Amino acid sequence: MATSKHSGTWLFRSPRGSARGEAVLRVWLRRAVLVLLSVAAIALAWNAPSLREWALANTAYGARMACACHYIGGRDLSACRSELLPGMGLVSLWEDEASHAITARVPLIASQTAYYQRGPGCVLESWR
Repeated sequence: MATSKHSGTWLFRSPRGSARGEAVLRVWLRRAVLVLLSVAAIALAWNAPSLREWALANTAYGARMACACHYIGGRDLSACRSELLPGMGLVSLWEDEASHAITARVPLIASQTAYYQRGPGCVLESWR
């Protein structure tokens, strides 16, 4: 009966083969991460216009509603924050008590400010 000699099958690697296998795995992992980051960057660039529109609409809505809730309803800004629509988690609210204004922001994308005026109520900055 003939037997064959295997010098390092995938089950029984020599220490030298193991280090080489780990190096190859690290190279493939780096390439996979690079490909995933590239795909994410392309997807973000492709969707940037719609992301900006979403951010503008949500910041305008958030500023206007929080302004009305705070200045007309007389509620605390944190209570007004809890009444925003689901999916508006990226929108942050800031109060400027001196000018009676609420600013809603999505970091690095959009910002809208609503001012409280006696008579018309809360008006967005661009409509002032």
